[in-house]
Amino acid sequence: METTARGGETAQTLDRGLRLLHLVADAPGGLTVTEAANRLGVGRAAVYRLVGALAAHGMLRRGGDGRLRLGAGVLHLARRAQPLLAEGALPALRRLAEQAGATAHLTVVEGGEGVALAVVEPSWTSFHVAYRTGARHPLERGAAGRAILAGRAGAAGPLSTAGELQSGAYGVAAPVLGVPGLEASVGVVALAPLDADVVGAQVLAAATAIADALS
Repeated sequence: METTARGGETAQTLDRGLRLLHLVADAPGGLTVTEAANRLGVGRAAVYRLVGALAAHGMLRRGGDGRLRLGAGVLHLARRAQPLLAEGALPALRRLAEQAGATAHLTVVEGGEGVALAVVEPSWTSFHVAYRTGARHPLERGAAGRAILAGRAGAAGPLSTAGELQSGAYGVAAPVLGVPGLEASVGVVALAPLDADVVGAQVLAAATAIADALS
């Protein structure tokens, strides 16, 4: 009975710690201990214990203003996770590139920008867009970023853009939804206009396949 009780307490503490990380991540200006305690529904002492453990692992830090912010340890974990995300997305991206005859990509949010995490070029086309892995762009420009913003608003459908990131380039993208902790989109970019209905359906299928692979 005692072992079971301790196991329940450990699970509850872990849950609270993870919830605290999410709360801090969603607060650009950071959180005070009091704010965190109110949102978690626990006492300040409990929050201090959580902060101490998470800070020891570099997951949280307290700034000079006393507010809680994410620590560098979170960035380290994110970087270690990126190759795994790319690997999980590659099969769907390969299918999409071959179907659409266009360069397919998985874009994720990093530092408020869209970053191309994985790129696959079609094998059978004479010409296609060379899109560099690691390329960054504002979320407000280009199909990939706009799809991520649409996903935040609950929209799942594909959207198209023309010439927003590069003159003469056309893009279609859709958000990858349903993967906890991940903001991403999948799309294609080409040198000629794309059939929004046909390619849009292919992009949606790829987004669903990637969500399933990463969930």
